[in-house]
Amino acid sequence: MSKHREYREQLKNELSTLFDLIELKENQKQYMKGRWMDQVLWMEGRAVRARDWYYRLRLTTIIGGVIIPILVSLNLGANQRNLSTAVRAVTIGLGGVVAISSAIEEFFHYGERWRHYRRSVESLKTQGWQFSQLTGIYGNYKTHNDAFRAFTMQVEDIVQRDVEIYASKVVDESEEDNDSQESAIEAYTNPSTAYTNPTP
Repeated sequence: MSKHREYREQLKNELSTLFDLIELKENQKQYMKGRWMDQVLWMEGRAVRARDWYYRLRLTTIIGGVIIPILVSLNLGANQRNLSTAVRAVTIGLGGVVAISSAIEEFFHYGERWRHYRRSVESLKTQGWQFSQLTGIYGNYKTHNDAFRAFTMQVEDIVQRDVEIYASKVVDESEEDNDSQESAIEAYTNPSTAYTNPTP
């Protein structure tokens, strides 16, 4: 079992135990588990996946971007024609890998998705812990039953904002970046012009 799955199961068990200790009606507990906890676990998973893809693609782009100009700058003599051909092939192939990684990250906005889901899930967690302890905005309520309506309103507000921000920021930016993706692909697929200065 992966570390993320272990953490997910541990978090799920902790939250379920917490709900059982809170005095709530059965339908309220069902909301806590079926809506709030479900959203927390779902967004947590999304945040981790987006982060992992962001790191993979960005590291590929960064490392490849560092290696390519080194390969381009190698000055191999005429007697090393086979090695020169191999280096050129590697440079072109690596340029393609870098271009693809950059284009995929630009299109899917994994960095933006990661930050977006992380903010949303942490907001939901904060509301859950404050509700369970009757602190923060729930500090004026005497019982969890009294505070439940305010809690559900906060949860639904966070979920609604999550949908709106995702639709307006992450998705729209993906569509607007098509031109920049084409420029990135052009730059990386022609490394000899992308990483060397033109002769004046």
